[in-house]
Amino acid sequence: MKFGVNTFVWVSPCTTAAVKEIAPSVKAMGFDILEISVENPNLIDSHVVKEILKENQLEGIICGAFGPDRNICSQDPKIRENAKSYIRWLIDAASIIGSEVVCGPMYSSVGKDHLEDDVARKQEWDLAVSGVREMADYGAAKGIKLAFEPLNRFETDMINIVSQGNKFIADVERKNVGFHLDTFHMHLEEKNSAEAIREAGNKIFHFHACENDRGIPGTGQVYWKEVAQALKDVNYDGPVVIESFTSQVKEIARAVCIWREIAPSQDVIATQGLKFLKSILT
Repeated sequence: MKFGVNTFVWVSPCTTAAVKEIAPSVKAMGFDILEISVENPNLIDSHVVKEILKENQLEGIICGAFGPDRNICSQDPKIRENAKSYIRWLIDAASIIGSEVVCGPMYSSVGKDHLEDDVARKQEWDLAVSGVREMADYGAAKGIKLAFEPLNRFETDMINIVSQGNKFIADVERKNVGFHLDTFHMHLEEKNSAEAIREAGNKIFHFHACENDRGIPGTGQVYWKEVAQALKDVNYDGPVVIESFTSQVKEIARAVCIWREIAPSQDVIATQGLKFLKSILT
C-alpha cells in the first residue's frame, strides 16, 4: 500500500511552480505519492510536473475539480462538451505523469441544482452514464482508469453512497470505471463505512483517507479500525491519500466554509495523518 497527499492541503489553485515547491517536502515527510488537484489546466505543465515528480522520487495522481461549467450531465451541450474536454485533458496528463487513475466526481458538477422531477433525474443520469462511458473509452486507449467519487448530499444529489455507485458502474459497462471512496463523505452518508467498502470490493480504484472534520486523520469520529479492516478484507492495495482543506488556503476555505482552525498547521495534517494511517494500514 502506498500513501499520498493532495495538493489542496497547501495550495489552490495548483500550479507547476507549486508542485516544484511542495514535492521535496512531501517526499521528506515520507509520502510515496503527490496527488495533484487540477482546477485550471492552463496552470499545469504535465511534462514539467513529470520531471519534478521523478526528481523527488514521487508518484503522481491526477485529481479533477468539477465546477458548474464542467457538468457532464448538463442539459446544455456546450457545458457537457466542456466537461469532456477537461476530462480528456486530465486523462492525457495522467498518461504523461504515470498516474494510473483520474479521480474525482466526474459524473456531475459539485453543488449542482437539485432536480425533483423523476423524468429530469433519469435524463440527467443517462447523460452522466453516456458521458462517462465515452470518457472511459478514451482513457482505456491510454491505459487509464476513471475513479469516480461519491459525495455527500450537500455537494451532489446524484451519487452519495456505494450502492448508487454500483448501479452507475453497471450502467456504464466499462471495466476501467470504478470507485474513488472518501471517508469524509462516507462518514456522512453510509450507514456503515466498512460494509460499504466491502460492497465496493475490487471496484475501489482510489481511496481518500480524511477525517470527518477534514482535520488530521485519526483525531475525529471516523471508525478507522473498521475502515482499515475492510480495506484489508477486500485486498485493497492501491493509493491511500490524505485530502484536507484548511483556512490557510483561502479559495478552498471559501468554497467549503472552513474558517476555524482544524489543525495546528497544514504540515501537521500531513505528517501526523501519515503516521496514523501507516500505524493502522501497514
